[in-house]
Amino acid sequence: MNPTVSKTSRSTVRVVIAEDQGMVLGALAALLEIEGDISVIARARNGKEAVQAVLHHKPDVFITDIEMPEMTGLEAAAEIKRQRCATRVIILTTFARAGYLRRALDAGASGYLLKDMRAEELAEAVRRVHRGLRVVDPELAAEAWSEPDPLTDRERQVLRLAGEGMSSGDIATNLGLSEGTVRNYLSEAISKLGAANRVEAARIARTKGWL
Repeated sequence: MNPTVSKTSRSTVRVVIAEDQGMVLGALAALLEIEGDISVIARARNGKEAVQAVLHHKPDVFITDIEMPEMTGLEAAAEIKRQRCATRVIILTTFARAGYLRRALDAGASGYLLKDMRAEELAEAVRRVHRGLRVVDPELAAEAWSEPDPLTDRERQVLRLAGEGMSSGDIATNLGLSEGTVRNYLSEAISKLGAANRVEAARIARTKGWL
């Protein structure tokens, strides 16, 4: 903590946090608020709320989990990038998976951190990302390019819904595609992953961090 820095100082780092577990969300906000130069200006419990909060408040840094309702943290990061918002994104997750890291960086994230890190390390990472630096575990970063993700974005989207138990018809309705097109995407994904069926393909992709 830096007691010499006021919350109203121009050097204060303005942060929005997205986390679907209320207790974790509150703890993260409280830990960061202890720092004299970091201010949590908004919180969100799902991805869509998070994107709306970021676009409305235009914070310096957006911290988000990956798995959230409505929209994942990776999808939220990609949407913020698409909107050309200058907010820098940190993914804070329990998933130490190279596939997720690679997708996070492709989505424009500046940081990929694990939830078991110390509070002071998170605060320092927020400052570093705010200064334009990238904060990623070096071992995980090296691993991220050892096995490339073979799925296209659409194959990943279809396979994720199939993994949640949706039928091809339901997926087609959900995504505005024909049922035949959905089956083709699933077939391609299954083939690329060397799986026996859509359930196994979804399991493999999720284990690798590609889903």
